Amino acid sequence: MAIEKGKVPTPIPNSKKPVNLFYSLDCEDLALKVAARCDHIILQNIKWRSFADGFPNIYINNAEELRGQHVAFLASFSSPAHVFEQLSVIYALPRLFVASFTLVLPFFPTGSFERMEEEGDVATAFTLARMLSNIPISRGGPTSLVIYDIHALQERFYFGDEVLPLFETGIPLLKQRLSQLPDANNVVIAFPDDGAWKRFHKQFDNFSVVVCNKVREGDKRIVRIKEGNATGHHVVIVDDLVQSGSTLIECQKVLAAHGAAKVSAYVTHGVFPNQSWDRFLHKNESLEKAFTHFWITDSCPLTVKAIGNKAPFEVLSLAGSIANALQI
Repeated sequence: MAIEKGKVPTPIPNSKKPVNLFYSLDCEDLALKVAARCDHIILQNIKWRSFADGFPNIYINNAEELRGQHVAFLASFSSPAHVFEQLSVIYALPRLFVASFTLVLPFFPTGSFERMEEEGDVATAFTLARMLSNIPISRGGPTSLVIYDIHALQERFYFGDEVLPLFETGIPLLKQRLSQLPDANNVVIAFPDDGAWKRFHKQFDNFSVVVCNKVREGDKRIVRIKEGNATGHHVVIVDDLVQSGSTLIECQKVLAAHGAAKVSAYVTHGVFPNQSWDRFLHKNESLEKAFTHFWITDSCPLTVKAIGNKAPFEVLSLAGSIANALQI
């Protein structure tokens, strides 16, 4: 079909590009789910081997067949021990004459360490952003970097021009799940602090909200309700990540004390170091009625494997969202 000069050709509806998806070992389950959401995603394999001294001995399968193809890598940096081997692959893939390269890093793990409060503090979020900004440019241009619910919004400016960050969110998954609840019309969203409110409140315009804050009393941090009404409602605490879970527990206590009928929680990134998720299991009698639901995404695959189907946890998969992002 001839195209008249000066006119942009009309895109073919629903046309999708084939994407060759590589993945870290921790992300295998998520990669399988992503591929299941789109026929145009082809899973590829890497041989993750090590030399006797422990350093990586990696082989990318079908490397020559990747020339001119769209390529993506699904990474998990939740374990520092696996960052170096993954970076080695991430730096190698764009050099294989690929048409484009996309890095999906659902959880940006150093996001809560973005500022220096006194001389000697190391802003590791900036360090990781610099490392990712040095990914070689592919034939198609800079790397597309997909990250979900980054902790501090200013961190988008840490990346250099060699990468194009695409910041996605897991909140649509939560909203879809909330719509399925039998008491969906009685749900109120709670933010544990002003930071969570700033990050997410615009995505909950159709919900009533409760905003909490943390104040210091001596060596303790006390959670209080700053605004909003929890009485008689199913209150869902929303934040980007959880570590020990202490803030969520204190927030639940104050919401229950103010008359909340139920309290649930959602975090995009269930980090839970040292198996701190165990504090929320329904086997713990003191918390059996505390959290009705606890939703996380599969951005931290080690946590997903650990919690299994243990109540009150439920995993909302990012697979569909990632599959869509790979088509951008």
